[in-house]
Amino acid sequence: MFSEDDLLPVSALQHLSFCERQWGLIHLEGIWGENRLTVEGRHLHDRAHEDETEVRRDLRKARGLRLRSLRLGLSGKADVVEFHLVKEADKTGGMRLEGVAGLWRPVPVEYKRGKPKLDACDEVQICAQALCIEEMTGAQVQNGMLFYGTPRRRYDVLFDTGLKGKTEALCVRLHELTKARKTPAAKYEKKCESCSLIDFCMPKTVGKRTKVERYIMAAISDTADAEGAE
Repeated sequence: MFSEDDLLPVSALQHLSFCERQWGLIHLEGIWGENRLTVEGRHLHDRAHEDETEVRRDLRKARGLRLRSLRLGLSGKADVVEFHLVKEADKTGGMRLEGVAGLWRPVPVEYKRGKPKLDACDEVQICAQALCIEEMTGAQVQNGMLFYGTPRRRYDVLFDTGLKGKTEALCVRLHELTKARKTPAAKYEKKCESCSLIDFCMPKTVGKRTKVERYIMAAISDTADAEGAE
């Protein structure tokens, strides 16, 4: 179990899953870059938080709900958590809401700009929110929703054992890297072109320089070994 002082942001998992170096630049070095993609994403999140709370007979929404997990060492804020009224025939996985009758099933909803990604970084982030909710409430969170701005539609995310295991493993890695306090090395990939930190990271330049440095150090080592053998 982690203490309150050791909690790390849930959003860091999304950065870490996308790229360990991006995570280091943001969360260790405090570097943040804006581009069209990050601006659109921030505006989408702002709109999600500004909407009025919706209350229906069988649906309630909480916006900006603060989350934490002492087991995983995480804290953060959910865009939206929907609470769906559990049907009479199925009482499993629900929780009680203060002043409201019945059992309610929590479903986290995360808002993202653009299209669904090829990797699982967004799924990991919302799964971490679900694990926080489960720890805080004792309810079972079976699924969540990712809303993407370009198609303007929701995608269902099932929190199966595979996704939960990957999320928990990333939490361990997150705390390991945070404790080490060292930004991971750059490695150029195609996804670097959409990263707002590409000009700070310089993956092509820094990555090549690392290879050159290794070549030089290896050459020096070989020369020293040869001289020692004479």
